[in-house]
Amino acid sequence: MKTKFLSCIIAILLPIAAQAETLRISVTTSFENSGLADVLLPAIKDELGLDLDLLVVGTGQALTLGQAGDVDAVLVHSRTAEEAFVAAGHATHRREIMYNDFVLVGPTADPANITNAASAADALQRIDAADAVFVSRGDDSGTHKMELSLWESAGIDPDSLGATYRSVGSGMGAALNTASGMDAYILSDRPTWLTFGNKGDLALLFSDDPVLFNPYALLPVNPERHPHVKADAVATLEDWLAGPRGKEVIESFTYDGQPLFVHSAVVN
Repeated sequence: MKTKFLSCIIAILLPIAAQAETLRISVTTSFENSGLADVLLPAIKDELGLDLDLLVVGTGQALTLGQAGDVDAVLVHSRTAEEAFVAAGHATHRREIMYNDFVLVGPTADPANITNAASAADALQRIDAADAVFVSRGDDSGTHKMELSLWESAGIDPDSLGATYRSVGSGMGAALNTASGMDAYILSDRPTWLTFGNKGDLALLFSDDPVLFNPYALLPVNPERHPHVKADAVATLEDWLAGPRGKEVIESFTYDGQPLFVHSAVVN
């Protein structure tokens, strides 16, 4: 009788013990749109017992969620904003995990001739001079922040472009859909562009300017500000992402044989 009772207790407790711990992570839309989450999340759940609940938003909103303590960590790609977030005490530190790059996409005919541009700033100057349509995400994301910095380096206020500058206030995939429908130029992260299924008459026209470097970093939310955050679980996740297994999974995610993200954390 006692043995049967113990067996019943074990049968009840085993599913509870096996249940994965849930971590809430705010991530940029380009991370989600690239498809990397579909590879990372199952491996993290299987190997760490952590179930990641991703809140997919632009970088600005992702950081706002972290500041409010609504998530346990933030994974975004806007270094200046990330460093300000850490300096303000909202995160314990910034841990770079991986990188890719931004690219300028536009009509195959390339009316602004940005293919021959000397730099990203020159490409935007050519788009302006040609009165070509440019679609902006306009959502305070890392991509939007990069775009605005490129306009600034080109000496152009995008608000002065009038009807040729279309700010859509949406994620990368939706913005690319708009650009495809309008045959317009747009700044995209490379993985989302490569895996995007509605390219229409658009093509990748300009890349490889060093200013288009696009690092992604994990920011653990500060438990001194928000004691409820799962700091230990986030540390476990960070060690895995920064270590050899994280590198293996991240760089196994490829398109046409090429990794879409390059692991950049120090491997312990």
